[in-house]
Amino acid sequence: MSFNALIVNKDDEGKTHAEVTQITEDQLPDAEVTVAVEYSTVNYKDGLCIGPGGGLVRNYPHVPGIDFAGTVETSNDDRYKPGDKVVLTGWRVGEAHWGGYAQKARVKADWLVPLPEGLDTRQAMAVGTAGFTAMLAVMALEDHGIEKGPVLVTGAAGGVGSVATAILANLGYEVAAVTGRPETEEYLKSLGAARIVARDEINETVKRPLEGETWGGCVDAVGGAMLARVLGQMEYGASVAAVGLAGGAALPATVIPFLLRGVNLLGIDSVMQPYDNRLRAWKRVAKDLPMDKLEAMVQPAGLSDLPQLGADILKGQVKGRVVVDVNA
Repeated sequence: MSFNALIVNKDDEGKTHAEVTQITEDQLPDAEVTVAVEYSTVNYKDGLCIGPGGGLVRNYPHVPGIDFAGTVETSNDDRYKPGDKVVLTGWRVGEAHWGGYAQKARVKADWLVPLPEGLDTRQAMAVGTAGFTAMLAVMALEDHGIEKGPVLVTGAAGGVGSVATAILANLGYEVAAVTGRPETEEYLKSLGAARIVARDEINETVKRPLEGETWGGCVDAVGGAMLARVLGQMEYGASVAAVGLAGGAALPATVIPFLLRGVNLLGIDSVMQPYDNRLRAWKRVAKDLPMDKLEAMVQPAGLSDLPQLGADILKGQVKGRVVVDVNA
């Protein structure tokens, strides 16, 4: 029996083309668990995999979608049985392995997590990889102790930033949200941001390695010159959780903030996270992310919308969280 999937092909000239087409179960990769996918999302990596590939996709034809939530149909692994609700993020699914932009997916049991209590599959994908990463970042800041000052969130109107802003505000922190899009100011305030910081104020490299102690913590989704600048503005002993590189992979910084202020730079990886920490993060999401704020971030979509959304997210034109109903 056939079902819908977004298939990306590459032609002889190296150009990619994505379209919704019908495939059958015997075309799915070999693995232990077959899932009837209900929802997926759109992340920056998805934009790359739908379009040029960004070096992430090894083989074509390819089904992108780095995360999904749905119901187990068949399982050769005792941990999951038909009817179980599950979530998948990471493990290079949607990149090296076929992903969630299809009505069915077949994956390794080790890659799945039971849907946490308090979330349905749509909400889980409103969270998705971006929200899961945001929760890991908040947990890392907590583990290293957020002292007093406001917590800065860069790229705040994006997927990771939106969820981080909502979680931190809900936990009682004063959130300063950085955005280069003035039209997102009201949206960020609705998520709980106490103040808005214009990107231009914080996006330039300065010659001074240290500035005034301003931030008690930071979730940084931008990297590059902005991260370098932020490091010099952290309070003594404060931490920055680095989750992205929208502003570039290079870090034009000095070691001075680490040596003179004891600043911590915490790398956040969501792809290869151990199972126990995945469970911990998803349980925290269900507890600490206000569902009404989550709903305010959601932009609904279907499989046929993905080629355009993939291009849009690469241009920084997607706000909040896209929830893809694969059955729409």
